Amino acid sequence: MYVADSRAGTPGAPVSADGAARPLAGRRRAAVAPTVLALGTVSLVTDVSSEMVASGTGVCLQAVHGAVSDTYRAVILGARLKERARYDVPGIPSRARVSPSGHFAAWTAFVGGDSYAGTDFSTRAAIVDVRTGRLIPTLEAFRIVKDGRTYRAPDVNFWGVTFASDDRTFYATLATKGTTYLVRGDLRTRTVTTVHSNVECPSLSPDGTRIAFKKRVKGLPKDAPWRLYVLDLRTRRETPLAETRSVDDQAVWRDDHTLVYALPGDYGADLYEMPADGTGKPRRISAAAVSPAFVR
Repeated sequence: MYVADSRAGTPGAPVSADGAARPLAGRRRAAVAPTVLALGTVSLVTDVSSEMVASGTGVCLQAVHGAVSDTYRAVILGARLKERARYDVPGIPSRARVSPSGHFAAWTAFVGGDSYAGTDFSTRAAIVDVRTGRLIPTLEAFRIVKDGRTYRAPDVNFWGVTFASDDRTFYATLATKGTTYLVRGDLRTRTVTTVHSNVECPSLSPDGTRIAFKKRVKGLPKDAPWRLYVLDLRTRRETPLAETRSVDDQAVWRDDHTLVYALPGDYGADLYEMPADGTGKPRRISAAAVSPAFVR
């Protein structure tokens, strides 16, 4: 399953395939494709902006259109996509993930600015235990450990949560003082620890050994500064991937060897897949679609 763009066939439709939140005309809805069983990251704001389903759990980020302004909410879904709970979201939704067990859901929202490409934005990352309804409204409440010491700064931002399979560990992006870091989080101790620098929108491989991420590369345009990389969590070795276009997306692992991600297309965005070891070349697998996820 993935998000299909109902505006396909309308040339010149506005594009928001980069995870930045930009209001769009038209709507996007779920579509089913072989082996693709769930929806993943958010890359638009419409009536229903995203879902991700794992083990019978989903999270749907919605825009609620008002007479004066829009508000936003996260809706937790259960079996047959039945609503189980809903939570207010304090800004324009950007990313969403569900843990492999389906016990936790996370989302990111912009609370200032509207794009990851610049520096003038603020994000809020939340995690909820869908079994109890306990909400962590912002990861800024966690203790930050940087270089072995507790770290505090007023400019801290978090986004792009990705979960491990143990219902305890997660990874996310931490930004502070102009630098982004991969952090490893612990839901029990409520701490996050820096792991590696220049990492955005991490995605943990199914075997838990690698992180796919977008990296800012010197010399690229300010509005398209990223390349896709994979980080080995044991050796800290970075592998640049074969995609040479700027990808502003939280890539998804199809399996332990293949990544799927969105790029702007003729009618919104298209999905591509590519080997995760730096070999091969990108291959378009679906037109007018974004936000895939795979339930194993």
